[in-house]
Amino acid sequence: MKSLTKREEELMKLFWEKGPLFVKEIIPLLDEPQPHFNTVSTIVRGLEAKGYVAHEAFGNTHRYYAAVSESEYGKRTLGNVVSRYFGSSYLSAVSSLVKEEKISIDELKSLIELVEKQNK
Repeated sequence: MKSLTKREEELMKLFWEKGPLFVKEIIPLLDEPQPHFNTVSTIVRGLEAKGYVAHEAFGNTHRYYAAVSESEYGKRTLGNVVSRYFGSSYLSAVSSLVKEEKISIDELKSLIELVEKQNK
């Protein structure tokens, strides 16, 4: 699945938080300066082409909804980062977090305990 731009992620967050939306309902939820209707419509149709949203037809208009959950998107994004920057090694990714002091030894121990419990 293709990656998302910053603006596409912003719209996906709205779908995950608010549920199904018409394009005209999205615009007031965006920060100023608010984009034109056609701009938002183009982005949403791009999200649909990428498989992230789907729609229900209501006459001549469409109500769009997330076709990918936020959790699923997060897993894919993490997988892409690990693949691209850590040679597909989650061990290298975690090692980097430890070296950069982004994860503490206690947190790492908790993670090990969690993995051990799941493997029993």
